Amino acid sequence: MGEKGLGEKDGRTVRWGIVGAGRIAHRFARSLARERRSELVAISCRSAGRAEAFALEHGVPEDGALSDEALGGAAGAAHAALLARPDVDAVYLALPHSMHLEWALAALRAGKAVLCEKPACVDAREARELVRAARETGALLMEAMKTRFSPLYRHVRDLVERGAVGEVRRVEALLENDMGDRIARGGDYLSDARGGGILLDSGIYCASWVEDYLGGPLEVVAAEARWDHGHDCFVDAELARGPLTARLVTAADAAGPRTARIVGSGASSPWRTCTARSAPGWSAPGPRPSTSSSPTPSTTSTTRSRTSSALRSPGEASRTSCPSRRRCAAPSCSTSWGTPSGRRGDRGRPQPPAHAWRPRLIPELPNG
Repeated sequence: MGEKGLGEKDGRTVRWGIVGAGRIAHRFARSLARERRSELVAISCRSAGRAEAFALEHGVPEDGALSDEALGGAAGAAHAALLARPDVDAVYLALPHSMHLEWALAALRAGKAVLCEKPACVDAREARELVRAARETGALLMEAMKTRFSPLYRHVRDLVERGAVGEVRRVEALLENDMGDRIARGGDYLSDARGGGILLDSGIYCASWVEDYLGGPLEVVAAEARWDHGHDCFVDAELARGPLTARLVTAADAAGPRTARIVGSGASSPWRTCTARSAPGWSAPGPRPSTSSSPTPSTTSTTRSRTSSALRSPGEASRTSCPSRRRCAAPSCSTSWGTPSGRRGDRGRPQPPAHAWRPRLIPELPNG
């Protein structure tokens, strides 16, 4: 987004500033050190000690270690000082989700190219405002969606573009993690009042796969979610754009498949698929039984035929509880499981019963 380049054509070194000094900022700095046309010249954060330690670890000049504490204590003083520096060409925003809009706008208006950690925004209104600013300033704006640059993603993209699956008809993206009690414990971006929850954290990776292959506005046909202390910890959504369909599943409270599957109408067979896995050790169990006894769900909510905003907060849309309060045979059911006796499983989270079903994955299409 925007018109200004970053020196790839003229070979000049791009001088970077990192806004924020958390874990992801350290990862970016280590990667930047291996990019021969880049130089890290400044870092900004609240604590003077953290800024100095970051600068020492990653070779930032002493005058580039900026902190609110060293600049009088006003919140955001260090970030503003970094954006005012003429020796910073581009910034990487490594802040909590809810702070992205404010500082991305400030960086664009300061004439800096912006690489913003995902999600660039927390809702459509913010996205429109940010895109408008990028177009008005002509500065580069990019969301740091790293999966689009991985070898696996590029390989799958190449297969699809060469017609290996025919016309894309459906995309399924599943990314389920066991993050322990991070949401309940609070204190980080997952429990942030405005930008928290798993949908904006891991779910956005799934959304990027769906968007890349289906494009255009999508309707939420059905969605189910679990909530932990007011934040979504599990989302299973069925999406559609006309005849094209998609499924997005993301979780923070239980480990599961980490896969993307693209289904198309191939020329040599009615349906062909291309499946990408990021967790080779996970194997799908057999088909779901036709009937089973299921315990009472705890915090599962269901919504149907709503826009994506219905997934963001338990208070934004009315819902009906999962229909499987006693017996569940519905293929789309994703209840919040508990043990029949009501006991809680590992780390206090509801555990799936022995019959818990996950979708069977179709084997990968051979190369070529």
